[in-house]
Amino acid sequence: MPMLDEKVEPFYDEVIRRNAGEVEFHQAVREVLESLGPVLAKHPEFADAKIIERVCEPERQIIFRVPWQDDAGEVQINRGFRVEFNSALGPYKGGLRFHPSVYLGIVKFLGFEQIFKNALTGMPIGGGKGGSDFDPKGRSDDEVMRFCQSFMTELYRHIGEYTDVPAGDIGVGQREIGYLFGQYKRITNRYESGVLTGKGTAWGGALVRTEATGYGTVFFANEMLKVRGESLDDKTCLVSGSGNVALHAIEKAQQLGGRVVACSDSDAVLHDPDGIDLDLLRQVKEVERGRVRDYVERRSSARLLPGGTIWELAADVALPCATQNELTGKDAASLIVNGCTIVAEGANMPCTPEAVRAFTEAGVAFGPGKAANAGGVATSALEMQQNASRDSWTFSYTEERLATIMADIHQTVYATAEEYGQPGNYAAGANIAGFLRVAGAMVALGLI
Repeated sequence: MPMLDEKVEPFYDEVIRRNAGEVEFHQAVREVLESLGPVLAKHPEFADAKIIERVCEPERQIIFRVPWQDDAGEVQINRGFRVEFNSALGPYKGGLRFHPSVYLGIVKFLGFEQIFKNALTGMPIGGGKGGSDFDPKGRSDDEVMRFCQSFMTELYRHIGEYTDVPAGDIGVGQREIGYLFGQYKRITNRYESGVLTGKGTAWGGALVRTEATGYGTVFFANEMLKVRGESLDDKTCLVSGSGNVALHAIEKAQQLGGRVVACSDSDAVLHDPDGIDLDLLRQVKEVERGRVRDYVERRSSARLLPGGTIWELAADVALPCATQNELTGKDAASLIVNGCTIVAEGANMPCTPEAVRAFTEAGVAFGPGKAANAGGVATSALEMQQNASRDSWTFSYTEERLATIMADIHQTVYATAEEYGQPGNYAAGANIAGFLRVAGAMVALGLI
């Protein structure tokens, strides 16, 4: 692990002390702090104003009980979270994750990342995150509805279109957003469309929001290739995961001429050297809610790697779109040996610190999630704009806005890395550019 600059090391030690056991949060904080030594040297006023200490401490942390009844009549108890991390640039904005792994440290890591990701979009939104250790997998629609209604019965008092605007994340799709919004509407007696994003297009949602994170990741990867005089055309790509982000990353990569040969789920890796048949994969995953092994049974060119990892396969471009810390240092070494030149994170912090270091040392262009997957939250902000103006935009117009935002993020990150003496280091550029925007606003707003 690289040494921290002596100007920021005490801040990290204090984060460890104050947030014991929250290892994902520690990792996210350290990854940002590793980039900030040159910033404090250039802007000593940020140290005087204790900006780093303040930005590492959430403005508000909410933990609550979520009681609900399953179809058998048995009472279940889950735990709900909302961490409202930083509102210097606008209302808190960030998704809700429903998954058994969720605990405070996960929510804080996601919320901390969200601060800088949202800042990079250039949109007026702060950072937050939430969720529950509830697992919607295997639950009936009625059970999911009862859970969401109980969850919102507490959460509603903490959110609002000018306060905190949640969206979806792992385990929270349009179904869950619908139940949550319905309960919010019922309790408040207000049709406040802008209080949640990721809604259905028939009731306040925005076109492209479902596709945005996956599309945006591919747009960013293509920008990374452009500065090298290349494009996605005829590039071999690996996309981990097979959920919403992965499916739309595959779609956009194929539209831009890439050949996606592998994806995965929690059971196995699917390798299709002829290129993934997206229609078949969607039928399996979105309609049948099946596993990638079901795809292999219907596609003669495909094979299953039940004990392997997707990163063992040869490719030009890698898009990790599953979950945090899925791509290790060992995986990075395999990708490098097999000729990978571009990695763009579609998930939040899917590459371990060892993997990021390996990519950097090998000259592999690495696009961190706070830049590469910012398309989802950027399009959520576009949804908020449409809700505020009671407007609805076309798919093509919204996608064009998304592509422009991702190109602007790439340009900002790329230029910032050069300005601070680390050309081509997208991780440093993203951390510094995002931090500068938030820090500037915090100084301007005073000690609050």
